[in-house]
Amino acid sequence: METNQKYLDLRKRVKGYALRIINLYASLPKATIAQVIGKQLLRSGTSVGAQFCEGRRAKSPADFVSKNEGSLGELEETLYWLELLVEANITKEKLLLPLMKETDELTAIITSIVKRAKSKKSKKNS
Repeated sequence: METNQKYLDLRKRVKGYALRIINLYASLPKATIAQVIGKQLLRSGTSVGAQFCEGRRAKSPADFVSKNEGSLGELEETLYWLELLVEANITKEKLLLPLMKETDELTAIITSIVKRAKSKKSKKNS
C-alpha cells in the first residue's frame, strides 16, 4: 500500500471483519447444517485478514499480488456462505446485509490494491 497508515487502517478493518464473522458463527443455531456452513464461513472469513497481512511481508511483487488475490478468493467464498445461510433459512437476510456490504467493500478495496500492484509490475517490465 502507499502509506503505512492506509495499511494499518485496512488491517484494522479486515481484523474487525474477522471478529464479526467469529461473532456470527458463535450466534448460529447448533443444528448440524448451520454448524457445517458456519465452520466454512469461519474459515474463509477469518482467512481474509490473515492473507492480507501476509501480503505485507511478501517476498516479491508477484507474491504480494498472490497473497492479496488469496484474500479476494476468501472474500468470494465468505459471501457464498453468507448467501447460503440466508437461502437455507438459517439466518435472516436483514441481519447479514451489513456483513455482505462489508464483504463487497473489502473486495473493491483489495481489487484496487491488486490492480495497482499489477500495473506497477507491468510498468517496471516495460
